[in-house]
Amino acid sequence: MAGHIQDRWYKTETDANGKESRVKTDRYGTGLRYRARYIGPDGTEKSKSFRDGQKRLAEKWLSKTETDMDSGQYVDPKAGRTTFQQYAERWVASHAGEENSGEGAERRLRLHAYPGIGNRPLGSFKPEHIRTWLGELKKAMPNEAHRRVVAATVSAVFNAAVDDELLARNPFKARSVQMPKPGDGAVKPWTAAQVFAVQRALVPRFRAAIDLAGGCGLRQGEVFGVSEDEVDFAGGWLTVSHQLKRLRGRYVFAPPKGGKTRQVPLPMAVADALKAHAEVFPPITVTLPWRTVDGEPRTKRLYFSGAAGLHVRVSYFNDFMWKPALAAAGLIPEPEEGERYASAREHGMHALRHFYASVLLDAGENIKALSRYLGHADAGFTLRTYTHLMPSSELRTRKAVDGLYAGRRNEDHGPQTAHGE
Repeated sequence: MAGHIQDRWYKTETDANGKESRVKTDRYGTGLRYRARYIGPDGTEKSKSFRDGQKRLAEKWLSKTETDMDSGQYVDPKAGRTTFQQYAERWVASHAGEENSGEGAERRLRLHAYPGIGNRPLGSFKPEHIRTWLGELKKAMPNEAHRRVVAATVSAVFNAAVDDELLARNPFKARSVQMPKPGDGAVKPWTAAQVFAVQRALVPRFRAAIDLAGGCGLRQGEVFGVSEDEVDFAGGWLTVSHQLKRLRGRYVFAPPKGGKTRQVPLPMAVADALKAHAEVFPPITVTLPWRTVDGEPRTKRLYFSGAAGLHVRVSYFNDFMWKPALAAAGLIPEPEEGERYASAREHGMHALRHFYASVLLDAGENIKALSRYLGHADAGFTLRTYTHLMPSSELRTRKAVDGLYAGRRNEDHGPQTAHGE
């Protein structure tokens, strides 16, 4: 790097005899005196100015900049002035992976990161700023597992900024920054009594949703997107080919998570519940964009609808239907007057998928089949998630032997028969 220090208070002039001398400039005594100048990796000139008496500081800064460029740690000073929110919004917009997968990340950043650190320039972040923010997050979000998800999203933004050479290092990587602990990740499925208690507490138009989620393992968006063409009552199968998805306040039809259509056994009890539901609440015709808000329109005949005769608005359902039912079933506390219901992340409708998995595993279903019914891309993920729910070998042994003896007792005609042999 060919850099140098410019002294703005003096300039070099050559007289008629070719003799050079330093003379004061028009800026002498005012403004920042020294300007450290260099050519950046992009071929343009960069600079930073320093006060009078700071020439050695300017030289030190220029030397460090040269070292950073040689070691690959260089960050353009102008790029570092981009605020966290400005960069994070661009990161969300280009979020890789499943279509619309940035929705959750955008919500976490908007609610929990932008208010505290959104306006800070990327280049100014130090570990102390992250520690302070994590402390404030702890006050606002007591649940450590939930905090970890938010913190991981923020850290992912910083990782991307490092990759884009806007930062030299992710401040989350400092040893003094302690990420929230993951907590107990073991799934604790509801009991059948809890499932049916929630179902009874729901308004009638949504009770069959419990049957589909708990009896077929569907996700919430898949439940509220179930259409007439996906249900095969005669064959006993349910095809999950799409879901109802909320995308930045608007709704679309989208492929199921993972993008793959799957078929799930339709138990007779669930089929009967869906038929009874349709008699009281006939399916409605809904047209929504496909995948994105400006996507091609798709029309479906949906089994579930809101009170206004439109598709279910999930946010309204969660706040005004689901959480009151959870409270009535004793799963979350009733709110104080004027307060909202408590966060119920572990008691969302996803809990019904866990219930479904626990029922199938207890009945002896294998992991590969369960993974297929749940729509998991990897059976290993299913195994890691639910392995603790699988019946132990000793439990299977007891059940097998008890079943054998139960059959023998059923064939026995009483004590007198045994004595007569």
